[in-house]
Amino acid sequence: MLAALIEAAQRESASLAQAATRIAEAQAAVVRAGATALPSLDASASRVRGPITFGGPPILRTQDQLQLQSSWEIDLFGGQLRERQASAARLDARAAEWHDARVSLAAELASQYVTLRACERQVVIDEADLASRRESERITALAASAGFQSGGQVALARAASADQASRLQAQQAECELAIKALVALTALDEPELRRQLAARTAALPQPRQFRVETLPAQLISQRPDLTAAERELAAASADIGVAMADRYPRLSLMGSIGPLRFEANGVTLNTTSWSLGPSISLPLFDGGRRAAAVQTAQARHALALANYRSRVRTAIQEVEQAMVRLASNGQREVQALQAARSHRDAMAAARTRWQSGLGSLLELEEARRQTLQADTSLAALRRDRVVAWIALYRALGGGWSNQALPDTDPEKTAVPTTRTPS
Repeated sequence: MLAALIEAAQRESASLAQAATRIAEAQAAVVRAGATALPSLDASASRVRGPITFGGPPILRTQDQLQLQSSWEIDLFGGQLRERQASAARLDARAAEWHDARVSLAAELASQYVTLRACERQVVIDEADLASRRESERITALAASAGFQSGGQVALARAASADQASRLQAQQAECELAIKALVALTALDEPELRRQLAARTAALPQPRQFRVETLPAQLISQRPDLTAAERELAAASADIGVAMADRYPRLSLMGSIGPLRFEANGVTLNTTSWSLGPSISLPLFDGGRRAAAVQTAQARHALALANYRSRVRTAIQEVEQAMVRLASNGQREVQALQAARSHRDAMAAARTRWQSGLGSLLELEEARRQTLQADTSLAALRRDRVVAWIALYRALGGGWSNQALPDTDPEKTAVPTTRTPS
């Protein structure tokens, strides 16, 4: 059920669609950068009619010309190569960001799904408690009618039932809000979604458990956000090469060829015109513009390096924190389970004493309240433990695969379904 919801959310996610659009933009930049290393070829046609003179009276001439013009810049100092490297690195970064958006969306959807199931579990607890309180209210009313209980005890039992009914209604409202959130994330038809969810009401998903003994670099390097930051760093490094190459001479080969028709004073001349030769551009003075461009590229590289280092530290922190929470929740769950069992035994004993006339309804309600708190704490810990697993999955990269990229056809709006995070 959870996997199906994740797939539906990925198909409808605006963030994934935006990330896919950025991939298409980066792919176009790669093509554009690759084209700079290839010769260019243009065609031109012209027709000119006007007076011309050769030292005598002007005569009317007509000139028709068709030309193919070509130019090719030689990559003397590697600027074009570095530009291609920067474009390719940014494409990799955009692809990793798309995967990071998938992982984030899956984690958000999974957390919301767990919230719903935990809420449903709490509703089950509250319904059982309400049924117990109403049974106590009924027995108290019967005992009062026979003269064995006071009117105050009846009022107390009725108040306890009303209080629990109010708590149950509030919890049911929270579950409704959780369903609305799932509808918003998946864009599924709400009646159909409710029908699917009803099959496993109040059942928490069981995470696939694994062991993390150490935290080597390759463990966190599978995070797509770290991959994106690393590729941005590589692109910033390549940008420095592009800016430095711009400070050196440029050498180009230029040529043109095409037929020429010249007509004047009844005389027609047909020939072929052509030209071929190198062209060199020497930067002499630009007011420091090119030097400033190099400094800007170096500053951006330093910023990208700082960002990458910061993300690595954050990744390690998130993994370690998720592992601490997971271990803590597991230990607390054992203790909470023992406490819940003890409170249920205490409530059973209090009910026995109350039914035999040796205890008060106030004592029974206090035992019931403590039992409810213990059951609620246990359900919350079980929910938090699953959420901690989700956080650990997210911190370790979510099992993303960089082999599956989105379809960047602008005519298609749906984000393709790929392998969901493990």
